[in-house]
Amino acid sequence: MGSSPDKSRPDPTYKKSYGEKARAVVRACTTKDGLIGDYDYAFLFTPNLPFMRKSRRAAPFFGLNDHMPILLALVLGFQHALSMLAGIITPPLIIGGQQGVNLAPEDAQYLVSTSLIVCGLLSAVQITRVHIWKPYYIGTGLISVVGTSFTVIPVATGAFAQMYATGYCPTGPDGTKLPCPRGYGALIGTGTVCALLEIGLSFTRPKLLKRVFPPLVTGPTVALIGVKLTESGFQNWAGGSGACSERPESGLFSVCPRVGAPHALPWGSAEFIGLGFSVFVTIILCERFGSPIMKSCAVVLGLLVGCIIAGATGYFSDSGIRAAPAASFIWVKTFPLSVQGSLVLPLLAVYIVLMMEAIGDITATCDVSRLEVEGKLYDSRIQGGVLADGFNSLLSGLLTSTPLSTFAQNNGVIALTRCANRKAGYAACFFLVIMGIFSKFAAAIIAIPSAVLGGMTTFLFAAVAVSGIRIISTVPFTRRNRFILTAALALGFGATLVPEWFAYVFTYEGDNRAKEGFFNAITLICETGFVLAGFVAMFLNLVLQEEVEDEVVDEIQEGVVAAKTADRQDDEMDREEWARIEKGKGEGDLEKGEEIDKKV
Repeated sequence: MGSSPDKSRPDPTYKKSYGEKARAVVRACTTKDGLIGDYDYAFLFTPNLPFMRKSRRAAPFFGLNDHMPILLALVLGFQHALSMLAGIITPPLIIGGQQGVNLAPEDAQYLVSTSLIVCGLLSAVQITRVHIWKPYYIGTGLISVVGTSFTVIPVATGAFAQMYATGYCPTGPDGTKLPCPRGYGALIGTGTVCALLEIGLSFTRPKLLKRVFPPLVTGPTVALIGVKLTESGFQNWAGGSGACSERPESGLFSVCPRVGAPHALPWGSAEFIGLGFSVFVTIILCERFGSPIMKSCAVVLGLLVGCIIAGATGYFSDSGIRAAPAASFIWVKTFPLSVQGSLVLPLLAVYIVLMMEAIGDITATCDVSRLEVEGKLYDSRIQGGVLADGFNSLLSGLLTSTPLSTFAQNNGVIALTRCANRKAGYAACFFLVIMGIFSKFAAAIIAIPSAVLGGMTTFLFAAVAVSGIRIISTVPFTRRNRFILTAALALGFGATLVPEWFAYVFTYEGDNRAKEGFFNAITLICETGFVLAGFVAMFLNLVLQEEVEDEVVDEIQEGVVAAKTADRQDDEMDREEWARIEKGKGEGDLEKGEEIDKKV
């Protein structure tokens, strides 16, 4: 057999009737071909070891509408769910933890369970492409899954710090931050209202959106999000990101996570560093030697290895797991929804970033799914995907979860497993909902030591920064673009490294809450590096014109289009001049030789 990929079955060219669909379901559930098929399942589980012989035959590619066995759909769907797991649970852990609103363990467990359920349900909206009106759709019709967004974390943590400082959230007599469900309700309530911006922008032409928000704007923004988040990942790696990270000499947080916790140690202890390192090294080993299914789940496997080591060495407490209820669901716990004025402008910036992330991720999904990345159908998928992204974020707030974003890591799973079939996407949604319903699973995640989570989240957050760098790499490095990047990153890096630089600009202490909220919003924007960089890059991109020497001139030479910049033309002139010099030098040497011959 050849080494070219196999096609499982050609796409249908006609719309099936309900009777045909019912018969197809019966065949899928009652025949070997429908249940198991002839897929090489060993391919997914064969490790990449140096002494093992590698198969020279590529696995079959399952297109969007191809026939696919039920067992394979479940296996690949479970793989997609595992690849999403770490990204879904991280934002609620941080926002509900000591860096966020310091919720009680049972409330934090609820946030994790709800995030899994909401992401499973709303991913189905994105995967299902529904026509709503005229040329408008909701959803992409691809395996475009959604998860809780990392982008909101820097804004949320900064806003919660303001809320505790202004008394909106309660503190103890010694300054300890107390649980603040009111602050969490303000976050999701404001996020629900601000999601209307992304919904409105989804009805704008994609070409116009790309012109206003090109990679020159979104690249540094995404990179700075990853840089900011990596800070919290590293803090957790060393033991925790709360009060214990300041290493007080006495009190409840003189050790991490707190006095009385199992195997509590001072922040930065070698034991904590070793736990996080075990997770990080496992991720690398899975990438090098793992099978296809292990590679796409490397982060989860690293977390599992870290948990095993932590459990064997006494860092775990199972009291929270035993106390957790058997099952959970949406609205088991609720939070007082409100709109916080200081959060509006930063969250509007967050939704612009989420929209551009969605466009990039949907484009990548079309590419790995072997679908066109230009034309009317592609533009329609972008429109439907952005609309579903905003609609899902609006619903997620009402379902007590934080804003959602289209996930990019599943594109790697599609490329690795060669499966772009929606059945695998629906199976992933099913597994996510099941994980969320069983709240013992969420309780076990809450019990994971911070050092183990830090080893995992540091890798995830660095991947966000790398995504931003990849976006920047698509930008031509002309003088104008370098200037815009320099100006944006100068303020972005500065605000990320020294976030308190703008904290003392406004000194208003009056009773006007609206005025105070306006000042707090400006302060929050200027202290959030990626928001500041995004605004600066967008403004400069609109007002700075392309310079003549930076424009690329297209020339047609013998039927071939040659793109030459001014620098390249200078290089050609330099080469011609050097050739003339060499030619003159050769002629001069020849004349000297003739003179010598005459003298002889």
